[in-house]
Amino acid sequence: MSQLNCKMPVRMVETSSPSEVSGATTGNSMPQPCTLLSVGQAFSGTQNVSSLQKDEAWRVNVRIQGYDHDRGYLCGTMEALNVPMADTPVVTFWEGEIVDTKNYTFYTGKWGATREDDIKHWTKFQSFPPLLPKVEPDGGKSLDLSNYPYIFMRWKEQHFVNVGTDCGLTIAGFYYVCFSCSDGSINGFYYDPNSSPFQKLELKSISVGRSGFSFSTYELQ
Repeated sequence: MSQLNCKMPVRMVETSSPSEVSGATTGNSMPQPCTLLSVGQAFSGTQNVSSLQKDEAWRVNVRIQGYDHDRGYLCGTMEALNVPMADTPVVTFWEGEIVDTKNYTFYTGKWGATREDDIKHWTKFQSFPPLLPKVEPDGGKSLDLSNYPYIFMRWKEQHFVNVGTDCGLTIAGFYYVCFSCSDGSINGFYYDPNSSPFQKLELKSISVGRSGFSFSTYELQ
């Protein structure tokens, strides 16, 4: 989420989702499941929302509520504290795409992001440049990420949980996310053409619990 600028965000009409890999078959090139990225896991940190006018950071808590490794899907809640225009912490529900070369590639293909936007944001992560030569042609469909120590994702907030849409914040954008399998830390960058660019999300793993749902036989609609 981000502060709402005077210019209202434009709703994008999604006619296709190029980030989804069509015709792909199951293989062993997908990122391996990580215990630090599982249902009930919580993270805490900050999101830098500084602009040219002032420096500002919000305290942020995230919890994983659902996870389906085979489909490259996860979801959860994000809580932003000390938001100046809000009287209460602001909670949103988000859904995520795991870049696994089976279900999703590094190219977003929606939410207003071009391939150039994707590369600009992914290259902000120090762990990404070694992958760039194989990502540029087709989004990384041929990459073997099974032993890579980082998991790349996109998180898209779907709706506010405890406040209305007139709260002064926008969830029109989405997060490019990099997760470290070694320590559970998360770095992210928020993308929204109508918000300050490259707002950085920094989170640390704080607990492991079982509060949510996983997908073993459940079919996503």
